[in-house]
Amino acid sequence: MNKKYILITTCFLLLESALFAQTQAHLSQPSASQSVFLRSAKGYNGAYAWQMHKANGAEGKEVSSVQYNTSGWQAAIIPGTVLNSLVANKVYPEPYYGDNNRRSKKLIPDIADAGKEFYHYWFRTVFTIPKSFSGKRVWLKFHGINYRCEIWVNGKSLGKMAGMFNAQSYDLTGIAKPNGENILAVDVLPVDVPGTYYKPGQGRTGAVGENHNGGDGEIGKNVTMLMSVGWDFTSPDGIRDRNTGIWRDVELYATGDVVLENPFIQTKMPLPDTSLAKQTVSVEVKNASDKVQKGVLSGKIIESGNTFSKPITLAPNETRTVIFNPEDYPSLTIHHPKLWWPINKGSQSLYTLTVKYTGSLNQVSHSVTTQFGVREISSDQNTPDKSRRFLVNGQPVFIRGTNWVPEAMLRNTEQRTYAELRYTKQAGVNFLRLWGGGIAESDYFYQLCDKFGFLIWNEFWLTGDTRFPTDTTLYLKNFENTVKRIRNHPALAYYVAANESGEVKGTRALVERLDPTRGYQVQSECCGVHDGSPYKYENPMQYFENTASKRGSRVDGFNPEYGTPSTPILESLKKMMPAKDLWPINDSVWNYLDGNGFHQITTKYREAVNEFGKSSSIEEFARKAQFVGAMNFRAIWEVWNYNKFGYGDRFASGLLFWYHNSPLPQTASRMYDWYLEPTAALYYSQNGLAPLHPQFDYLKNTVSVYNDYRKAFNNYSVEATVYDLNSNVILKKANQINIPADGVVNDAIKLDFPANITQVHFIKLKLKDNQGKVVADAFYWRSNDAYKGAWTMTGPAVSGFEDINKLPKAKLDVTVNKHVANGKLLIQASISNSSKSLAFFTQLKLQDDTKNNLAPIYYTDNFFSLLPGESKTVTIEVALAGLSTKKLQLITDAFNANSINTSIDMP
Repeated sequence: MNKKYILITTCFLLLESALFAQTQAHLSQPSASQSVFLRSAKGYNGAYAWQMHKANGAEGKEVSSVQYNTSGWQAAIIPGTVLNSLVANKVYPEPYYGDNNRRSKKLIPDIADAGKEFYHYWFRTVFTIPKSFSGKRVWLKFHGINYRCEIWVNGKSLGKMAGMFNAQSYDLTGIAKPNGENILAVDVLPVDVPGTYYKPGQGRTGAVGENHNGGDGEIGKNVTMLMSVGWDFTSPDGIRDRNTGIWRDVELYATGDVVLENPFIQTKMPLPDTSLAKQTVSVEVKNASDKVQKGVLSGKIIESGNTFSKPITLAPNETRTVIFNPEDYPSLTIHHPKLWWPINKGSQSLYTLTVKYTGSLNQVSHSVTTQFGVREISSDQNTPDKSRRFLVNGQPVFIRGTNWVPEAMLRNTEQRTYAELRYTKQAGVNFLRLWGGGIAESDYFYQLCDKFGFLIWNEFWLTGDTRFPTDTTLYLKNFENTVKRIRNHPALAYYVAANESGEVKGTRALVERLDPTRGYQVQSECCGVHDGSPYKYENPMQYFENTASKRGSRVDGFNPEYGTPSTPILESLKKMMPAKDLWPINDSVWNYLDGNGFHQITTKYREAVNEFGKSSSIEEFARKAQFVGAMNFRAIWEVWNYNKFGYGDRFASGLLFWYHNSPLPQTASRMYDWYLEPTAALYYSQNGLAPLHPQFDYLKNTVSVYNDYRKAFNNYSVEATVYDLNSNVILKKANQINIPADGVVNDAIKLDFPANITQVHFIKLKLKDNQGKVVADAFYWRSNDAYKGAWTMTGPAVSGFEDINKLPKAKLDVTVNKHVANGKLLIQASISNSSKSLAFFTQLKLQDDTKNNLAPIYYTDNFFSLLPGESKTVTIEVALAGLSTKKLQLITDAFNANSINTSIDMP
């Protein structure tokens, strides 16, 4: 099983390398022909043989020489960490399997026990200078090292770096050999203060009711990924090496003597008028030589064709920020621009800016290209309860967002990033908070957010659970580097200094200097944003009555953290731990993989699963567990929908779901798990977050209709049909409605359930347009159980579902068509229910010829229910790159229907 884990990780990295090559042309970096990324052969299938060895007192001058003997060195994964390479080399067992990572098991030494030197390593590789770099100035850029390092090339020190979120370029001209081999050696040290687990009796900060997160809090003294010491949503006792390593790319590129850095585009429109947009462009221009440089700095907005230029003379070694403003350069005014909007509000139009410096003999010394969006984002507290709201191009946006946390051991790839954001877009989420205990995400991450239409709350590396950095100069340097890197992205909406804490002095002034186009607040729970919760599994009835948090009212204003877990599917659970721990459920292992039981998977969640009848196997339990996750995720979204902008019982401007992605395999999973396998929660979130959505309230027994579009829909109708356990129609109601723009029609229908209805029954909602066409629908299951109040496990949404096991057998029919487009296999699967019984929770699984699920994979819908005579067509998208199987199998089954295996030949 450990071998399977390593294989999965390796496949991710190999597939990623092909995707990475395709994405580089879009980065705000030198063009691909003048840039090489030194990715390792190990893990990434790159062109460079990186090696690593524990630091042993050797000098950098010696290690970076051609003559240095590297016998005994291990192969290394770059980008990567020390521990990732040690695990790949089988020095230590896979941390992500069972509870191998549990500190008390001592299978993998923890830095707090073994000492910092234990994870102090040299990394080394050999590189050559591309012929296309001939006659140019050559640079080596490190995009991210954790935590301190000294860099050596050919026996000479290039310099030092510190802080996890710093990036720095070094001039290799005159050091690197234009012909022949060059030796790069990097001495990487772990964080200054590794921190350790929480010790009883220690004074700690942190929110009431939460675990003692952040270890002993000492990790915060560094500028690093704070969650690496342990949190209740990741390894509760931390990552053993605190993610020491060269965790981001090493880049080799070439320029002339004048180098351009950090272009910045600021947009201003005379809102509410959006018919013209004025752009202010700035760029840092650096003379890397000891001679005067004379030339022309010019720019072009590709899509509009607008150009601008001015002559520039630079003194030796001078760096200057050059600004082009629309008053002096009328071409920087775009008339009738194509605007960038978030999801459901409009298109995600992007513009491309290229800036270049042309010197003597009409030679381009350097050019940079970046994308931007014409849009203005603001936020205010002009709301009835002074809660924060966000506006794009002057239009308020109801936030249905989520909290983003990174992969725990930084085993990230472009493929993983794409899959996670693709799933997130499918769910309908419109806002991502980059939580402060995580990382500054990659350029590719921001590019996809621009493309998909997410808004981003960018939080920096401070939390109320940990201390503050001791080196504030280093913190502010990392902060500045990050802001300059991300500020052109239209998705970026807001800066927040910390999670539930304060700010480092000077942060606000730095933001105002670097990027005055966006709002800023000192911490996540202030300025119109109240504190969060719930986080654990709770009775969904409490969402509807707004009692799910013992801290008080939570479905109001702007909530930064409100969520619930969902277990992974069966196939993922089997990958996660030994069979002996799966069934009967080993609470010790399951709880470790649930942040020491924080999300109540083995208590309340299991109790809710058992309400569908106690399971006799892990297969039965895993299937029924999806019912629970689906119910709770959608219920949260729908309760917030109901209260949008005061349409419901109270005013709400938005929520951020806590939390979004699985940083490692865990029993308290999310919309998808670490293996990139979607759970039912994804598809029920997709339903609850549909831009037009009819929804059922389990407390009021009413039907409402939500609208996320900026336009109204008149003369629509909403219809509710109630079915008993035998699929007989018991009740049917409909109502004609006018749906306001960006609004809600609440309580359009009231359902009165007959006393003699079966204990378990079902509700089908349909929204029809003014021509009678169904434009949206939703399906619910309900019991007759009375709700007995908060903190009980009772009510029609959670208890009394044992009769689901009495559903009559259903029969499914499946037909499949396929075609290939743009390197993808697209499968259209039509599923029909030809029986007289409901087919409950129909699931599709596309597998390879070894019966393993393909992941990531994109189904337009899944875990759906089909009424008698009903059918649904699902499109399944599979990337062909790296897919070696000769035949695919589509498995289709339902809770009460036999499985159907459909064979699909590969094209």
